[in-house]
Amino acid sequence: MSATNPNDKLVRMANQIALFFRSYPEDEAVAGVHNHIVAFWTPKMRRDLEGYAEEAGDRLDPLVQKALEGRPTTDSPVRPATRNPQLAGEGASDAG
Repeated sequence: MSATNPNDKLVRMANQIALFFRSYPEDEAVAGVHNHIVAFWTPKMRRDLEGYAEEAGDRLDPLVQKALEGRPTTDSPVRPATRNPQLAGEGASDAG
């Protein structure tokens, strides 16, 4: 059994996010990837992915690479149903 690079799963997940946003204009796609990673990944996951991007990054989708470069210049094409969870109330859901 061969050892697996600990970043393999992060790279695969990040590239799947990029694949989802691929159909949008590039600036919106980059913003979408960036916002998704910031919203749903733990700080350790983000640090590990950023470290991989700085050291090698050769398997990262170009949208992921651009998303890691800094804050996007445009909004993501995906809008959250509720921007502030407190608006839904404790224990409530804003889901359909």
